[in-house]
Amino acid sequence: MSTAQNTYDIVILGAGFGGLGMGAQLKRQGIDNFIILERGSRIGGVWRDNAYPGAACDTESHLYCYSFHPHLRVSKMYADRDELLRYMDSLAERYDLMPHIQLDSELSQARWDEQANTWAFELADGRHLQGRFFVPAWGQLNKPAIPAFKGLDSFAGRYFHSAQWPADVDLAGKKVASIGAAASAVQYVPEVARQARHLTVFQRSANWIMPRNQIVFTQEQLDAYTAAPELFEESRRTLHAFRENGFARTRHGTDAQQEGIAMATGHLAAQVPDEALRAKLTPDYEFACKRILRSDDYYPTLMRDNVSLETAAVDHFVPQGIVDKNGTLHELDAVIFGTGFESQAFHGDLQVTGIGGQTLHQQWAQGAEAYLGMSVPGFPNLFMIYGPNTNLNHNSIITMLEIQQRYIIQAIQGLDKHPRVAVDVRVDTFNAYNDALQTNMQSSAFSSDCSSWYKNAAGKVINNWSGTVDEYKALAADWKVNDYHLLQAEAVQ
Repeated sequence: MSTAQNTYDIVILGAGFGGLGMGAQLKRQGIDNFIILERGSRIGGVWRDNAYPGAACDTESHLYCYSFHPHLRVSKMYADRDELLRYMDSLAERYDLMPHIQLDSELSQARWDEQANTWAFELADGRHLQGRFFVPAWGQLNKPAIPAFKGLDSFAGRYFHSAQWPADVDLAGKKVASIGAAASAVQYVPEVARQARHLTVFQRSANWIMPRNQIVFTQEQLDAYTAAPELFEESRRTLHAFRENGFARTRHGTDAQQEGIAMATGHLAAQVPDEALRAKLTPDYEFACKRILRSDDYYPTLMRDNVSLETAAVDHFVPQGIVDKNGTLHELDAVIFGTGFESQAFHGDLQVTGIGGQTLHQQWAQGAEAYLGMSVPGFPNLFMIYGPNTNLNHNSIITMLEIQQRYIIQAIQGLDKHPRVAVDVRVDTFNAYNDALQTNMQSSAFSSDCSSWYKNAAGKVINNWSGTVDEYKALAADWKVNDYHLLQAEAVQ
C-alpha cells in the first residue's frame, strides 16, 4: 500500500452520503490509506447545501440509511434535513472518517498518468496529490441552475436559488415568488406561505403528487428499535419490497401505473375542491415521466388567500418584479428559484483527463454513460458513485450507493497484490451494457414525451436506472476482472 506523503491508494471526491459511505466501507475492510476531498466547509453534500425551510427526504428513513449504520432512532418516517445531517455526522464519527476528510478542498484537475498508472490531482489552492484509484462521489444534484431570464439583473429585490438559501433572509410580510413548483418547491412553498404577505408560485408544468402520510415514531417504538435492531431491519426489508413492487408504476401502460395515477388524482381531488385550480394542477404527461413527488401540505397551501398559482410563463424581469407572458406585472420583494440543477453535469467544472489526453467532457459530449454507472473506457481505476443511469424514482438511492461501494471495494481488493496494474473497462462490455439499458428504457415512462431532468436535449435518459434495485444488485454483485483490460505501469515507481 502507498505511504508517500500526498500519495494515497484511494482518492474520494465528495463528503456527502456517497463519499462518506465509501470511506466507511473502506474502514470496515481494514483499508485506511485514503482521503476524502470536500469543497464545502462541512460534510453533508446535498443535505448541507439544501437548507431551505421544510427541506426533508421523500424516501422512508428506514431505507434512507446504510445497512451497516442503521438510523435506529430517526424520529419520523420522512426525516428532515437536520436529522439527516446528524446521521452523517454519526457515520463519520463511528468510522473515524474526519482524519481522512479535507474540507474546503476543491479539486480542479484529475489526470491519468499513463506511465505510473496513477491519478494526479490538482486542487484549486495549488496543492497536488496522487492516488491509485479515483472514486468521484459527486452526486447528480449538486450544481444549482438559474435560467438566464431577461432583465434579472435589473430586479431591485432579492433573489436566490433554493439550494443557496441565505441564512439572513427574512420573508415575513414580503411579496414573494417561487419560480418552479417541483421537488424542492413543494417543501418550501408551505413554509414561505406562512410568512409572506403574498406568495406567487410560477408553475411551468403540474406534477404527479402522492400523499406523504408522515409517521412520527413514539418513544416506545424508538426504544424497541434500539433494543432489538432486528425489528428495524424487518421494517427496512418490508419497505424495500414495497418500494420495489412500486417500480411497475414507471412502466408504460401497466395496471400498476394506472393505480399510481388513481392515487395521485384521488389525492388531488381530496385536497383541492376548486375545479379550476384542480385543472391547473393536473399533469398532461405520462405518470412517472418526471419525478413523482410526495406532499400532504402543498395543495392546501395553494388555496390560502395569500397564495396564487400562476401558469403563465415568466417573460422578463423589471426592477419592480416579473412580467409574465400575458404582460401582467407581478410586483415582488423576493424571488426564489426552485429551478433545479444541472443534473447531467456530473463532473461539474472539474477537468478529468484519461488515456491519450481524452477528457471526460469529450467522452460524454453526446450524453454521460458508464458501465454499471461506475466505469468509463479510457479512464482507468476510476469508479464513480451515483454516476450516469443510477438514479431512482421508486426506491432508496442509498441502497444503490451501497451496492456500488461494495463493487468498488472488490475491484480494489482484486488488484491489491498487483500494485503496478490498473484496470480499464472494455469498450465492448461498456457498449453492450448501455445498449441493453437504453433498449430497456423504451418501455419506461422515463423515456416518454415530457421535459424532465432525467433526459438530455436529445431525449436520451441519462440519469435514471432502467430497472429495480434488485436487478441492479444482481448485475453489480461481483466485480469481474474479464470486464476490464489490465494495464501494466511503464515506469518504475
